[in-house]
Amino acid sequence: MNYTGRTRVGEPAQRRDLPGLTISKLAVGPMDNNAFLLRCTRTGDGLLIDAANEAPRLLALVGSELPLARVVTTHRHADHWQALAEVIAGTGARTVAHPRDAEALPVRVDEPVGHGDVVAVGAATLTVIHLRGHTPGSIALRYDDPAGHPHLFTGDSLFPGGPGRTTGPADFTSLMDDLEARVFGALPDDTWIYPGHGNDSTLGTERPHLAGWRARGW
Repeated sequence: MNYTGRTRVGEPAQRRDLPGLTISKLAVGPMDNNAFLLRCTRTGDGLLIDAANEAPRLLALVGSELPLARVVTTHRHADHWQALAEVIAGTGARTVAHPRDAEALPVRVDEPVGHGDVVAVGAATLTVIHLRGHTPGSIALRYDDPAGHPHLFTGDSLFPGGPGRTTGPADFTSLMDDLEARVFGALPDDTWIYPGHGNDSTLGTERPHLAGWRARGW
């Protein structure tokens, strides 16, 4: 299957083969959440981003032959961790999240992470980007493949068409400031965006609309 970044609940996962890493994107649950299984091509070690829902489907995606080392939760909203406890129980994986959102999760966070920290996926690494606004502890994860192309898992902080929902002007400004400084200001247009819901995009597609997002306030 050619990877398109378009998935729907009930459909099989889409797989993307990158240098150093494979990505399997699966849509789950009543809120059409995206879960991403990343596997190191050298070691086979796996990392799951957002055990959002439908634990049996996520466990089937992970499989029993290769290890799942970690589950990263991008933020504290419940639609992103409904299957977390069951996936952890079924795999023994360690949990990763930002400490400002950790208390809301249903399991203990084994590895608290902050802005600039590195999370391993076998021989590959992901860099944590703290994006404050959607929740206090929302994070994105950046993978720079060996061919020089960045890939960004944004949770609910950035979607095609704008930033994630915020609850007031101060949170919106905080999120936009972080997106402009830490994402759009730091990464090139060919950066691929993998959001927590819906279809993928690129920074180049979204960049022309930054001023419009600021002006509309959401």
